[in-house]
Amino acid sequence: MIGLAWLACVAAGALAVRLVARAGRDAHVPGASPWRRAAARLAADRTATAAVFVLVLLATMAVLAPALTPYDPAAQPDPVLYKDLAPSLAHPFGTDFASRDVLTRVLYGSRITLSVSLLAVLLSTLIGAAYGAVAGFYGGALDAVMMRAIDAALSIPRILVLIAVLALAERVTLPALIVLIGITGWFQTSRLVRAQVLALREQELTVAARALGARDREILWRHLLPNVLSTVIVSGTLAIGSVVYLEAALGYLGIGVRPPTPSWGNIIQDGASQLETAWWVALFPGLGIVITTLAINALGDGLRDAFDPRTVDAA
Repeated sequence: MIGLAWLACVAAGALAVRLVARAGRDAHVPGASPWRRAAARLAADRTATAAVFVLVLLATMAVLAPALTPYDPAAQPDPVLYKDLAPSLAHPFGTDFASRDVLTRVLYGSRITLSVSLLAVLLSTLIGAAYGAVAGFYGGALDAVMMRAIDAALSIPRILVLIAVLALAERVTLPALIVLIGITGWFQTSRLVRAQVLALREQELTVAARALGARDREILWRHLLPNVLSTVIVSGTLAIGSVVYLEAALGYLGIGVRPPTPSWGNIIQDGASQLETAWWVALFPGLGIVITTLAINALGDGLRDAFDPRTVDAA
């Protein structure tokens, strides 16, 4: 059963690549939408399709973690006999100081790290898009006040705010951590959306909608926001990579996800003091962070080029 679960993970990644390739082929049909043409450009980017495979593989491994390993991530079978075992067939990533299987903890930790990063970025993207759209659409004094508030918020380092809040809290729940990371990371997205809306509000589509009697809310939701969606998607995708690092850093400092719940950051913390004798404890979650962020950045670059082919032509 464990072997079948691993094959399912690989199959999921391969299926995702096939779906991207199929969408790319469909884009050559006359009258194909801009989204399908973007999918075609994404399918032609081998680096981006490889990133899709890796990310779907990692996401499937996180979902199927209980089926991929026979061990419990918090179980300590024998802290004396099974302590700090090197990688082997029984424990491919070795064991840690508490005799816990590192592969199991990395798989379960991916659930925490990836879900926190994805949900926090989703929250911050929604807030930033709404804030930037309102500022750009109405302009004038309201825009000036809202943008000065953004400037003030950006003057305070995000990591310092998170450390201060999390250090003062005795224990932070996972939903609270997601909300805290999300509400401190939307400022750049709001600026991007504002710039796009400022350019779009003077174009013919907005003028025509006003002439037809459309309300401001309808113009924003039906005409302007759909036209900035590609920018929001690219910005959000690239932001996930930085949040993966951020969540891992907070876990490493001991103020993010707290043990015994595994996350990549606190697993690295467990092995930080044993780099010479038990290097595998910190190595494998560290590789997970590096591979994930490289894949996310590659996909983000591919999406940016797919939605705006002028960037490829300019290069």
